Amino acid sequence: MTETVSRDYSETLNLPKTDFPMRAGLPKNEPNILKRWEDQDLYRVMRQQSAGKPKFLLHDGPPYANGNIHIGHSLNKVLKDIVTRSMQMQGYDSNYVPGWDCHGLPIEWKIEEQYRKKGKNKDAVPINEFRKECRDFAAKWIDVQREEFKRLGIEGDWDNPYLTMNFDSEAVIAEELMKFAMSGQLYRGSKPVMWSIVEKTALAEAEVEYQDHESHTIWVRFPVLTGDDALVGKSVVIWTTTPWTIPANRAISFSKAIEYGLYKVTEAAEDNWAKVGDELIIADKLAEDVFKSARVAAFERVSDVDPSKIEYCGHPFRGVDGTDGYFDFFVPVLAGDHVTDDAGTGFVHTAPGHGADDFQMFLDNREAFAKAGTEQVPLTVQEDGSYYPHVPLFQGEYILNRKGGEGSTNKAVIAKLTEVGALIARGKVKHSYPHSWRSKAPLIFRNTPQWFVYMDKKLESETDTLRGRALKAISETRFVPASGQNRIHNMIETRPDWVLSRQRAWGVPISIFVNKATGDVLKDEAVNARISAAFRAEGADAWFAEGAKERFLGNDYNAEEFEKVDDILDVWFDSGSTHAFCMERREDLNPNRKGLGGEDYVLYLEGTDQHRGWFHSSLLESCGTRGHAPYDAVLTHGFTMDEHGRKMSKSLGNTVAPQDVIKQYGADILRLWVGSVDYAEDQRIGPAIIKTNVDAYRKLRNTLRFMLGSLAHFEGEEIAVTDMPELEQLMLHRLAELDTVVRDAYHAFDFKRVFSVLFNFMTVELSAFYFDVRKDTLYCDPISSVKRKGSLHVIEQLFRHLVTWMAPILPFTTEECWGYRYGQDAQSVHLQQFPAVPAGWRNDELASKWVKVRKVRRVITGALEIERREKRIGSSLEAHPVVHITDAELLSSLEGLDLAEISITSQLTVSTEAAPADAFTLEDVAGVGVVPGLAVGQKCARSWKILPEVGTDADYPELTLRDAQAMRELEGAA
Repeated sequence: MTETVSRDYSETLNLPKTDFPMRAGLPKNEPNILKRWEDQDLYRVMRQQSAGKPKFLLHDGPPYANGNIHIGHSLNKVLKDIVTRSMQMQGYDSNYVPGWDCHGLPIEWKIEEQYRKKGKNKDAVPINEFRKECRDFAAKWIDVQREEFKRLGIEGDWDNPYLTMNFDSEAVIAEELMKFAMSGQLYRGSKPVMWSIVEKTALAEAEVEYQDHESHTIWVRFPVLTGDDALVGKSVVIWTTTPWTIPANRAISFSKAIEYGLYKVTEAAEDNWAKVGDELIIADKLAEDVFKSARVAAFERVSDVDPSKIEYCGHPFRGVDGTDGYFDFFVPVLAGDHVTDDAGTGFVHTAPGHGADDFQMFLDNREAFAKAGTEQVPLTVQEDGSYYPHVPLFQGEYILNRKGGEGSTNKAVIAKLTEVGALIARGKVKHSYPHSWRSKAPLIFRNTPQWFVYMDKKLESETDTLRGRALKAISETRFVPASGQNRIHNMIETRPDWVLSRQRAWGVPISIFVNKATGDVLKDEAVNARISAAFRAEGADAWFAEGAKERFLGNDYNAEEFEKVDDILDVWFDSGSTHAFCMERREDLNPNRKGLGGEDYVLYLEGTDQHRGWFHSSLLESCGTRGHAPYDAVLTHGFTMDEHGRKMSKSLGNTVAPQDVIKQYGADILRLWVGSVDYAEDQRIGPAIIKTNVDAYRKLRNTLRFMLGSLAHFEGEEIAVTDMPELEQLMLHRLAELDTVVRDAYHAFDFKRVFSVLFNFMTVELSAFYFDVRKDTLYCDPISSVKRKGSLHVIEQLFRHLVTWMAPILPFTTEECWGYRYGQDAQSVHLQQFPAVPAGWRNDELASKWVKVRKVRRVITGALEIERREKRIGSSLEAHPVVHITDAELLSSLEGLDLAEISITSQLTVSTEAAPADAFTLEDVAGVGVVPGLAVGQKCARSWKILPEVGTDADYPELTLRDAQAMRELEGAA
């Protein structure tokens, strides 16, 4: 092999030419793209473009307006944006209107914190002045969050979002509440609710989080007063982790499925609380544990006990000095399904005002309670966590202090039990316990008067209830993932009546009047209309203004005879009503919900916690007022953890701020992460994971850059598919396959699959195969080459399809690419539809053939990789492998193909003889062996191929015949 080069041919090659930078510079470039979209009024143009098309409406679950967005917000909003963009590009009017939750405790709590820092008393401030501070606080954070969401590339009606604190919204929320009142579904009742002592309000289940908490445990004896004579004078032992509830005890519960016995203490220390001779009734399975906790050295089982033979016990404080008979009621012993022998004593201390099971026992056994002297659930603890003044012995004691730490009540009750000889043991236990997710303080169950919506009241027929409507709606709703359906079904199936009231200031009031004499809710449409009109004009502040009662009742009623309810609505009722004041009142949103396939479709998308929150309240609100769910589909995502799977925490220093990621890498990197994770599960993010996404992005960008550079030489000439080489036909077939996969995945909201198939196609099938094979053709073929023209035509199709398919996930990068390809003044990529794929592109037979071709190629490239590694060749163009193929199918698949071109070698020989023993083989490709060799001839000065024909062209002796023809065409054109 000899080389004689007389000129530089590099300038004659059709090398990629593009100004599209290899380095993205996303942090600087993305704001420019945002500005361009704003100048183009992209959102409005999208609405005009899709006018009249079926609606695909992703209704935004409103975040609270009380701080900068976090990584969970980013995941949520980007998922929503991928949905709306992908549906818009598939022919739907996919309008996204963002919203904010502005009322409620999170914002009110922030203002109170400011007050506390200033030594200011909230109760001394006029309520509407306080409400204005809350409104201003929310407005400030709405503006901050709006810009942070826009920076993520979220496209929507940011100029006209819905806000729960807009006057019109507050009016509609009040109207929805009044619908419940007018239909008889609203009632005032008294029952235990989750109560925050620190925040002085009831909490919804969605506002509760469970944390480890250390509680006092006590074992207390209740003397048997009446029943089986053999048991009178003995004691039932109960166990509880809430000593402070003992003054509220009104019953003891047992289980018919548990075996009980009478036990006698036979040996104990003299100063022990459980004395020798004490006879105690305990579940057999738990007796040993009880006596161990009571430090009893020895005991004996005296007899079996049937607890149903015990009629009444006495309260431990019965007859104690200073109680004035307060505890002289009887304590009935009742069977309950909630009692187990997993821990405790087998008997459950029952305080109806401080537990869900306890309250249910009261409801199920009202007659027994009344007969024992308890006709109503007792009120024992005030809103600040102190005992009511009428509770003897413990007035002035607090369950928690003002900061949520332990107060004095537990110790006071334990001390009194010890003093009266009722305590037999005490201890502490660490367990999962409900806390407020705002103040982080422990919660209590507290019996309070609240406003409820019936779950099981008959509505329009004997079988029509709110619970029934909701369960039916759940069965008709699509859930992604499907497990969400069972989750919310189980919640609705077992949930108690819906608590609507909160004892706070910032929110929409429960705008009703109650007749003081009868306790009935006033049902008057004229009064309701006055309230609605005032709220729409002045906001809900009108309810708290001076003279509001007289104003709304008007001349038809004596204001003195009515109570104006000043509780506010649970914020979940606000957000549960968004379908009413946003979806239904906006002409561009109001849907005709009949599902995909030509009709409008409504999707709710939030985190899994919203099965208990927004999905839940929206379902109940809509079913209660309209008889059906407000959505067709519910999609849920998990929570974002650090890269080690730990919950993010400032104290651990493992938080990832979206603002920091955007500042360093750009929003598209964050969006790439969202598009590539399994959002249905808890996801992970951290420095190493971000770096992985940066690397993946770089590969995608380089592939796009190669296409843009190659297309600089594309003059728009189309080549019939049948005239193209098989390799080009194969790429068009792959686009046809991908089109189905991508569309189906977007409809299934399976964005991870979209990203995975596109990333693998671009990096493996294009960069590492198709482009690698076709670089010689693209760079070196003559201008007239049909192969080259076909390749450029295919690359144009690849570019259009891939960029539009990726646009929902990477809106900034795809917009940048689109501008470099079609000009900065070209219509935005986000105004394109996913391209239609001609039926003629699909060729399954060809694809099957090329599976075999690529198997052979894999053996060849494997052999050449060893040759390069051993430095026997520098590049594959220096090789001339002999490929031994004895597999008939593989051999026939190569007919009509240039295997040297496909393998990127200068020369290649196919042999049907069996491969020699030292041939390179792969275990999974039987019948193929490769013997490497060196190409023979001279190296072309232009294409670097080594062929014997180099030197045979008189005009271009340094070139192959193909390259010589290319030069003639180039110089002829010049």
